[in-house]
Amino acid sequence: MKPGMRIGHQESVQVTVTEEMFAEFGGEVVHPAYSTAWMVYHMEWASRNIILPYLEDEEEGMGASVSVKHVAPGRLGDELTVTAVVTSISEKAIVTEVKVNGPNGLIGIGDVKQAILPKLKIQSMLKT
Repeated sequence: MKPGMRIGHQESVQVTVTEEMFAEFGGEVVHPAYSTAWMVYHMEWASRNIILPYLEDEEEGMGASVSVKHVAPGRLGDELTVTAVVTSISEKAIVTEVKVNGPNGLIGIGDVKQAILPKLKIQSMLKT
């Protein structure tokens, strides 16, 4: 990784809750609210935005773990801010704490760990 990343660095993603983001299984909407699956996606996206400027040409980030607490609903049309903050940096991984806030406060909180790997290693792992 390129130098310069620091603990406390943060990036945000702005999201508007759409029907596509509702909690559903097998095509059936269970709750007309922001799903945990979409929350995880947006948490990973905000975290990825942190590492992108620091990756060397031969490196890539790969999701290693996600821990999430979904504490309140996001409703159709709610404007959400997903903010990732670097909490740990090592040669091989970056960990962020991520909070999702909506118009009524905190919707979710979690941690995302991204492994930093050579692209060739990732390609090798994905071969069948």
